[in-house]
Amino acid sequence: MALAGVSLAIARGEFIVLLGPSGSGKSTLLNILGGLDVPTGGEVRFADHRLTGADEAELTRYRREHVGFVFQFYNLIPSLTARENVALVTDIAVHPMDIDETLALVDLTARRDHFPAQLSGGEQQRVAIARAIVKRPEVLLCDEPTGALDYATGRKVLEVIARVNRELGTTVVVITHNAAIAGMADRVIHLANGRIARIDHNARRLTPDELSW
Repeated sequence: MALAGVSLAIARGEFIVLLGPSGSGKSTLLNILGGLDVPTGGEVRFADHRLTGADEAELTRYRREHVGFVFQFYNLIPSLTARENVALVTDIAVHPMDIDETLALVDLTARRDHFPAQLSGGEQQRVAIARAIVKRPEVLLCDEPTGALDYATGRKVLEVIARVNRELGTTVVVITHNAAIAGMADRVIHLANGRIARIDHNARRLTPDELSW
């Protein structure tokens, strides 16, 4: 089984890191939290929404209205500018943020009219974050958001994610293989063989500049 006996509650506004080796169940857990996968047993709830037993239309509405996704590979549309990639999401959002304010939040105002091929990897990842948060999601789920980036670029991306959590109050869950990133979290969930091995609580969250990679 990909997951077995996992019991977890995440509070509004928390910053959670899921840490563990490949095959430990991190991505499966993230996908279940995001309504992308449906568990074969147990129960999943978001606020007063019961996701267990929800049909595809209900899960689609949950993802559209409540969840933002950021993946290791940016999935940007190459024929659209940074601003246009972000603007696409506002068409399905109920109360979207201003597009230019969102790009400013991820420090991309000067690059807003550039196409993905004209942007660095870190800039493309920040466009992906802007696209995820422009719809004001209550939850931001990030699967290895710095996995394809070098140290300096990855740190900039982490600064953006931390800022989204701090300034917008967005609940953040980040998958990573990089144990150093765990210092940014309120709690670190260690997974092994589909189970929670242990949970660490950080007395003080580190900034990206304080991390020892």
